[in-house]
Amino acid sequence: MPVLHDTSLALLNAATNQDPNPTKGPAPVTLSGGSALVADAGPEGTAADVSGSLTPGQISLYTVRTGDTLSDISRMFSVSINTIIWANDLGSARVIRPGQQLVILPVSGVEHTIKRGDTLASIAKKYKADAGEIADFNGLDTGTVLAVGSILIVPGGELAVPASSGTAPGTTLRGGGGAAFAGYFGNPVPGAILTQSLHGWNGVDFGAPKGTPVYAVAPGAVIVVRNNGAWNGGYGNYVVISHANGTQTLYAHLNYGIATVGQSVGRGQLIGYVGATGKVTGSHLHYEVRGAQNPFAFCPVGAICQPR
Repeated sequence: MPVLHDTSLALLNAATNQDPNPTKGPAPVTLSGGSALVADAGPEGTAADVSGSLTPGQISLYTVRTGDTLSDISRMFSVSINTIIWANDLGSARVIRPGQQLVILPVSGVEHTIKRGDTLASIAKKYKADAGEIADFNGLDTGTVLAVGSILIVPGGELAVPASSGTAPGTTLRGGGGAAFAGYFGNPVPGAILTQSLHGWNGVDFGAPKGTPVYAVAPGAVIVVRNNGAWNGGYGNYVVISHANGTQTLYAHLNYGIATVGQSVGRGQLIGYVGATGKVTGSHLHYEVRGAQNPFAFCPVGAICQPR
């Protein structure tokens, strides 16, 4: 018996999408801060090692995939394109290639709104920075006339702020908050004198002769080793260690690092030697703690201190 169509009902259209379930979404992914992807396998093991979102200001590694652009990567990690260029010494070519590993290094610096009469030289002088670095970071020629009202990032610039606990007058500090892990961190250069209190990204400086051993302050996994002697965001040769408590420690201006990426290190293990690479005025170690209080925050300049 024939089936008759009720003219009051709309006919169904045949599916034209090859995917029978086109509205389904991809498998859930872990995000850092709602934007940056967290790898399934991280430096301390698996994604289960990351509780919640990663600490703001943490240093990340990213391996370039086919089709990636600097714009894509900058959006993924919520940093500027120039931050990636500056931290990886990409230069004016801005060329990336599949398989290349990039350090996503949140830049310590200040924003400056251009006023009438400002030049790169005057801005550099104001913030104790370098005019050429400001130009490179912001994609400008050194002779560019600056537009009043526009904003420049001054990488490594210092902005005078009132002194607070552990900070010296006239310094700028980022990432200084966080938990105090009493007794967790050791001394990267035992016996060295603290030559600069908290500055930059929750860092302190220890004066020591070139070649002085530098030690890991706590057990962890080495995630960055840069030994190319170049700028590297001002750090020169440096090592970054990721720790099981969610923190990272950074050891900068090394003569060279002897650690290797992926290596597990113990507290007090040799990882490199003091040097004068990157943005420095003399041989010393710049030591940062990301994700916690710096245990040397209350150490007076000129003293030999034990970490809290």
